[in-house]
Amino acid sequence: MLHAKRFSVLLAGLFVLVAAIAWQSAMAEDVVHAVSGIVKSVDKTSKTMVVKTADGTEHTIKWTDKTTVEGAKATGKGVADASTATYDGAKEGTKVTVKYTEKGGEKTAVAIKEASKATAKAVTQ
Repeated sequence: MLHAKRFSVLLAGLFVLVAAIAWQSAMAEDVVHAVSGIVKSVDKTSKTMVVKTADGTEHTIKWTDKTTVEGAKATGKGVADASTATYDGAKEGTKVTVKYTEKGGEKTAVAIKEASKATAKAVTQ
């Protein structure tokens, strides 16, 4: 009888441990989303941009020093490594694809890919 009780307690404890580990790993993984569109506005002070998609939805996305940038001038550089001449936030009218994570309703860019000027001009016309 005592052996069965110990086994039940051990089994319950093991279950709680496995559940806690699974919950932590689920919370640790950030789901990455992607959005493509035209930069409608840029606020360099708060490091945010508004990206308007083809269906008219607007997404306010923040960038950080860890955000990687791809484009003609800043290929593969992080924002911290790129000079202000190559990346100081996307410019209004630029076509971008932004990969981002979202926590508490705030979208933070993981990577920004800027289309060439010719592509962006063709898309906006």
